[in-house]
Amino acid sequence: MRKASRLFEIIQILRLATRPVTAATIAGTLEVTVRSIYRDIAALQGMRVPIEGGRGIGYIMRPGFDLPPLMFSIEETEAIVLSLALLERTGDDELKEAARRVNQKIAGAIPAPLRQTLHSKALHAWGTIAPSPLGLDLALVRRAIRDEQKLMLDYRDEAGRATQRTIQPLALIYYSATAVVVAWCDLRQAMRNFRADRVENCGLSADYFRGEGDGLRDLWISGWRTSPPPGPPPSSTR
Repeated sequence: MRKASRLFEIIQILRLATRPVTAATIAGTLEVTVRSIYRDIAALQGMRVPIEGGRGIGYIMRPGFDLPPLMFSIEETEAIVLSLALLERTGDDELKEAARRVNQKIAGAIPAPLRQTLHSKALHAWGTIAPSPLGLDLALVRRAIRDEQKLMLDYRDEAGRATQRTIQPLALIYYSATAVVVAWCDLRQAMRNFRADRVENCGLSADYFRGEGDGLRDLWISGWRTSPPPGPPPSSTR
C-alpha cells in the first residue's frame, strides 16, 4: 500500500473508532509493520491532524476533525450499493474486502436517511459467483498493472498445452466464470488474453515496462475494429 493511501486509511480507522486503537491493530488491518504505523502517525501529527495517544496506549482522533463530507443523492447511493454488490460476484478477494470497507466508510459519512439505503438489502446483484483462481492472485495482477511490472506465468491453454510466459499486464476483464488478463506476451510478441483459471503459477518479474502501459493499451483498443475485446469465456474444463 502506498504511503498516501495508508495515511488516508489511518485517518478513516481513527475517525470511526469509539476507543483508542493500538498501532498493532492498525498495522494488522493495513498489513504493514507496527514501525510503519508509528512513523505514519508521527507524520499525520506533523500535519496537524489531531491524533492523541502513544505507544502501548493506543491512538484516537480528537473530536472536531473530519474529512470533507460525501454528499450523495439517493440515486447515487443506490448506484454505489449496486456496484459494490457486483464486486461480490468476482473472484477477486481483495476487491471484495475493499467493497466491504467502502460500505462502512460511506455509512459513517452520509446522513441517516441515505444510510438506510445501504442496509435495506433492497438492491441485489444476482448470478454466478466466480471462484477465486487457484494459481493467480488477482490483487498481484492489479498491482503489476499499476506499477507496470512484468509477470511470469505458468500457463495451460484450452488444449492443455503448458507454456511459460513473461507478460506485460495491461487490463483485467471480470466475467462471471473467470477473469481474463489482457497483456503483451513477450514470447509471442503480440497482445494475448490469459484466463485466470488456466494460470497454474504466477510471480513478479524483476523487469518493468514503465512508461509503455498507456501506449500498449491504446494499441489493444485500436485493434477492436478488427478483433473485438474477448467475450465471456467458455466454462473451464480443468
